[in-house]
Amino acid sequence: MTEEKAPSKGILKKFIIALVLITIVLLGFTAVNYYLKYFGPNVTDKQEYLYIHTGATYGDVLKTIQEQDIVKDTVTFNWAATNMNYARRVKPGKYRLHKGMGNRKFINMLASGTQEPVKLEFHGLRQKEQFAGFVSKKIEPDSTAIINLLDSASYVAQYGFTTDNVYAMFMPNSYQLYWNTSPDKFFKRMYANYEKFWTPERKQQAAALNLTLPQVSILASIVDAEALHDDEMPAVAGLYLNRLKKGMTLDADPTVIFALNDFTIKRVLTKYLSYNSPYNTYLHKGLPPGPIMMPSVNAVKAVLNYQKNDYLYMCAKADFSGYHAFATNVADHLVNARKFHQALNERNIKR
Repeated sequence: MTEEKAPSKGILKKFIIALVLITIVLLGFTAVNYYLKYFGPNVTDKQEYLYIHTGATYGDVLKTIQEQDIVKDTVTFNWAATNMNYARRVKPGKYRLHKGMGNRKFINMLASGTQEPVKLEFHGLRQKEQFAGFVSKKIEPDSTAIINLLDSASYVAQYGFTTDNVYAMFMPNSYQLYWNTSPDKFFKRMYANYEKFWTPERKQQAAALNLTLPQVSILASIVDAEALHDDEMPAVAGLYLNRLKKGMTLDADPTVIFALNDFTIKRVLTKYLSYNSPYNTYLHKGLPPGPIMMPSVNAVKAVLNYQKNDYLYMCAKADFSGYHAFATNVADHLVNARKFHQALNERNIKR
């Protein structure tokens, strides 16, 4: 019977070394694979932003990412999202995408709700519908949702407005807010800015004019529509305040244009002046029920800091400079009006 020889120590040592090397290679491969899945570049430059709507599920997000080619490899994205429990942390918003962003950084951004604010600027918009349409292009709520609140008497009453004068609440400015801001939060933000503008000093100025804050904005909207140049606004405001104090109709052409809802009109003809509308200040004394446009901050300030004058009439200057010829009496006003009408005829401006 022959005796088996035990493996030599050299062979055993080589086997152990080989086993260690294989283990290191496998661990290294696993580590590299793990690193690439989490940290490797995956976000493409196909889209600038990812929009996640309110109420969206992880399935909705994944579908958008797939359809818009937001990542190169949806399998690794899904793997990372599952391991990071993102399905329970989906937050709506507008997220800026950066080419080469890894899954981990991308998912952390989404899960933490680190979205880019939207810059919203508006001024000079004439109607609530126009305003709602403009805003809905900047934030998630559609124009119908915004209009529904503007037209809700009970909703706007909590802010001290009516559905006619609520437009006065929106002060032209530059705002930063999140894309997924709800209609209610949007209104709250606008009202906060409105309250900030109406300092105790400005409220005292309004009271001295015997006007409510919405009435100041209504008059400012007429001033803004009339005056093409800011430096003329205080004079125009002074004229209208004179007419209000005397109980005269304002006879403001822009209110007729607003009532007719035809902003292509360049010449307000006599036939237009009898159009029956509460906004027609040729027919009705006092201020109309609401603003005829979104007044600028300068127009509001012009009403509060109006020019003290004796003007009761004005007419656009015949040189089409955008300025007005003012008058304290009808006779002088008719002279100014004839000059302007003649200039219109010479330019063949019929309406």
